[in-house]
Amino acid sequence: MTEDAKKTLEENFRQQNKSCFILGASGETGRLLLQELLDRNIFSKITLIGRRRLTFEGEAYENLAQEVVDFEKLDDYAAAFTGHDVGYCCLGTTRAKAGADGFIRVDHDYVLKSAELAKSGGCTQFHLESSRGADKNSSFLYLKVKGQVEADIEALGFDRYAIYRPGVLLVDRQESRPGEWAARKFFGAFSAVFSTSMSIPIQAVAKAMVSNTLLQPEQKTEILENKAITALGKSSGK
Repeated sequence: MTEDAKKTLEENFRQQNKSCFILGASGETGRLLLQELLDRNIFSKITLIGRRRLTFEGEAYENLAQEVVDFEKLDDYAAAFTGHDVGYCCLGTTRAKAGADGFIRVDHDYVLKSAELAKSGGCTQFHLESSRGADKNSSFLYLKVKGQVEADIEALGFDRYAIYRPGVLLVDRQESRPGEWAARKFFGAFSAVFSTSMSIPIQAVAKAMVSNTLLQPEQKTEILENKAITALGKSSGK
């Protein structure tokens, strides 16, 4: 895609005066997704939905809306999910951090309930950051939960639903996770020589999610594996 074509897509989308929300903007992907959305300026309004207000510096963040919710009582905060055209979900935790039950509650229950409220509130397009290997029939808890929430959100019937399944995210997290750190170091060196089927820079995921928003695929549900995310992330430029 040429640079002129990209600009045309952005301008056409911008003229539709759409709004969006982001779940998980305090995390690594969510933070870069927000920055990419602000840089490309394709939405008339961006709302962050989370358990606490986030603090930003700079004029670019002045017009952000923020909704603070209690994820254990999301029905009480249905208004926060109302009136958005597009939803982005980068919400997630780990079993090591939250325990098995806590992981399921965050990565499945919170995510699914948020999607349900967004759909009821008029959201027509939903973008979910999932994981490579997600499979509701997997014997591994992490992949099983990721696959189950993918399927449950698809059943809600969004007009458009995009699932992103990146490999190992190449990023220096603000919070230390030794196992992930080692994997990132290994795959960072590995991907410099071999293919990108196993890992991906986190910036590419954020760029791909924004670029894909501008497209109009024929199918209502699409699954983007690591290679497709990488290609789309590169095509966005910058």
